[in-house]
Amino acid sequence: MQGTGLKLINRGLIVAIAMASAVITPLATSAATGSTAFSNFEVAGSPPNPVGTVCPRTQTPNPCNNYASEPAIRADLSGNFYGSSEDGLGGGTDAWKSTDGGAHYASLQRPDGASQANNTLFAPGGGDTDLATATAKNSGGLYNVYVASLSLANVDVSTSTDGGNSWTLNPTGATISGDDREWIAAEGASKVCISYHDAATFNIDVNCSYTAGLAFTQLGDAIDANHLWLIDNNGSGNLAIDPANHNIYQVFSGIATATEGVCSTAGTCGYHAVWVAVSTDGGLTFTDYPVYVNPTTTASYNHQFVVTAVDRAGNVYAVYSDNHNVYYSFSTTHGTSWHGPFQINGGQAQTAIFPWITAGKSGAVDVVYYGSKYYDGTNPPDSYPMSASWYVYFAQNLAATTPGSAWQQTAASPIIHYGGVCEGGISCTGNRDLYDDFGVAASPVTGMASIIYSDDQYTNTQASPPATYGCSASSSNSSSCDHTSIATQTGGHGIY
Repeated sequence: MQGTGLKLINRGLIVAIAMASAVITPLATSAATGSTAFSNFEVAGSPPNPVGTVCPRTQTPNPCNNYASEPAIRADLSGNFYGSSEDGLGGGTDAWKSTDGGAHYASLQRPDGASQANNTLFAPGGGDTDLATATAKNSGGLYNVYVASLSLANVDVSTSTDGGNSWTLNPTGATISGDDREWIAAEGASKVCISYHDAATFNIDVNCSYTAGLAFTQLGDAIDANHLWLIDNNGSGNLAIDPANHNIYQVFSGIATATEGVCSTAGTCGYHAVWVAVSTDGGLTFTDYPVYVNPTTTASYNHQFVVTAVDRAGNVYAVYSDNHNVYYSFSTTHGTSWHGPFQINGGQAQTAIFPWITAGKSGAVDVVYYGSKYYDGTNPPDSYPMSASWYVYFAQNLAATTPGSAWQQTAASPIIHYGGVCEGGISCTGNRDLYDDFGVAASPVTGMASIIYSDDQYTNTQASPPATYGCSASSSNSSSCDHTSIATQTGGHGIY
């Protein structure tokens, strides 16, 4: 079974709140290759900082700090960015909003109303967050925002109809209880769908709500009747909806044939196939199609996570990592046939993991991944030495439906981690400071990207002050310094 992506460490219980003095430096740092540039800064957790705190800030001490990780980000059609990140199972979810193209982010009310005082069986969540925005305005003239988080017992779905100012929590979004690694996607003014693994069958279930998350009354199975052998042999990826034709896409990794079930169980063959489940009836039923099957059965794409996105022309993309390189495939036939794989990373990013993608106009995509110039050809990333330094990398292709088209790759952050990176979820025995995923979104207004990512480095700058809960120079590169940061594109091309 694929390990859950949730954080089990809840640092909200830590009471040591001594804060190192902030050193006044410029508000943001930039990393650039060619004309593409980024501004990096930390966002404010709520708690410990007041709701509405805007980052970056110039005051001393600086309230722009947090202890959250494993974040997600989306943009609505008005160009507002929304981000979410988790404080650990039972610790709740943080959320932020930018109304100026990602230059500043303000902290929002917690979507799941989380605090240790109101922790119950169902809420707050605080595990595995994901986020979605509506594609049509509600009756108030705004786009609904949805944040999903995991409680293990079920899936929390929080809905904001007023731009993130307030939230309504549905703590039982999943029809089937006992869940792992949920994803969320939305279309129209009030339709929102979640997908998740249920512990009972390990199927990938897809629930849809037509009441803005108030009730999820529709249940479908992403794995169809012709591929039931994939139910116990898959690693789930995210969910995406094409608002133009209403198709729903669920990507996942898995074995390639029914006969491989035995070797998969024995651990002698990997999830060497990438699949997409396509629904043309709004999520009622799905048909599974192979995206790519590696002929080497020991290869595996079961690394967090296989990810999909749809551009405005209806082209579908899948991005995946083999624990060394990041690849993409594309479909111009609504997921029924695919081209690829094509490698994305290169140069200084000799190892690339944890990919995420966002798509804009026809053929235009942004992809992010954690990358390191270290690669020894033998050891997996979780066994990398401390000499391996990791960065957030940003890659852009404005003609991605052309085979062999070029990618522009940019280091979009300072160093965020040294050493090994474990990708086994709660089964990890090595360093898991970066947890399991992060994300990128692009503004439909400007086309420019904003990246939300995890960082375990001690810094003491105005843009990124030290976390308030036990982070010091001596605890750098440990979970004590985990925090969520932003890299917003300030130069280069947009994808819309």
